[in-house]
Amino acid sequence: MDFLFRQDKKLVKGCKANKRDSQEGLYKLYYDDMLRLCFRYLRSDELAQEALNTAFLKIFQHINTFDPNKGQLGAWIRTIMVRSCIDLSRKEARFNHSAIQHETEELFIEPAVLNKLYAEDLLKLIRLLPVATQIVFNLSAIDGYSHKEIGEQLGISEGTSRWHLSEAKKQLRTMLKNAAIDNPLKTNRS
Repeated sequence: MDFLFRQDKKLVKGCKANKRDSQEGLYKLYYDDMLRLCFRYLRSDELAQEALNTAFLKIFQHINTFDPNKGQLGAWIRTIMVRSCIDLSRKEARFNHSAIQHETEELFIEPAVLNKLYAEDLLKLIRLLPVATQIVFNLSAIDGYSHKEIGEQLGISEGTSRWHLSEAKKQLRTMLKNAAIDNPLKTNRS
């Protein structure tokens, strides 16, 4: 833990001095995790890469605002990544701002179906959701944001956020059932 803190501190210091090797080091250190995050939020690999690069540009431009006393570097970078993904998604789709409220349903998927799925298969199914629903699902179910926080970030009501989460669960349940019935996923990968 101490090593990571010192490494982050050294990279931040170098980035603040606009040293290319430090910028490259920071980029390489966080690239894989942040690209996976972008893949969860955006529909295509190209959009995910665009959001990643835009976010890193913002990170390098605003590295002087990072305060290690207020939090960890990784959390600061993650916040910028999520916001960049949301900004890019806004360009791709419009959100429904009405306060539709539905009771949230519990997501139940048969264990046999889950045993056949891999993370990349789930990612593909999540990417099939409507853009707004996909983003709310990622923010809530995967990243743990509250409906209030999601509403503030996306400019929608808490009720609309709840509706999108409920809709995502419903659609994913249907897609998972169809995958198990119509196109059983292979349990062995080459």
